[in-house]
Amino acid sequence: MHRIMLREVIIDAPSADIDAVTSFWAAALAATPHPVPGEPYVALRGAASLPQVATQDIGDDPVPRFHLDIETDDLEAEIARLEGLGATVRARFDTYAVLTDPVGLLFCLLPPESEEFALRSATVGG
Repeated sequence: MHRIMLREVIIDAPSADIDAVTSFWAAALAATPHPVPGEPYVALRGAASLPQVATQDIGDDPVPRFHLDIETDDLEAEIARLEGLGATVRARFDTYAVLTDPVGLLFCLLPPESEEFALRSATVGG
């Protein structure tokens, strides 16, 4: 058994649109944009939301989208569980993975980093 928690909603936008998308969602969610140094992300701090919200510059990819970040304390077990539910692994890295759900929507599995993980995560698997 292992634990999981939805950590963040990421709003992906092409480079040409990232400033407008960040400004829009910051205003829409009453948040303050804070670029993450060295990363293609802008955290939307203080957003009127339960999960964290951020924007991500996806470079030349022309398809804007949303994706979810899910924390897990057992990456391999969670990948296996989600593949059993119909997910497909798109990319594997040392500490995280990019997957798609059964209809092709992107999401990421990451190690626990948020302060809320111990309190708000749920036990899954068997």
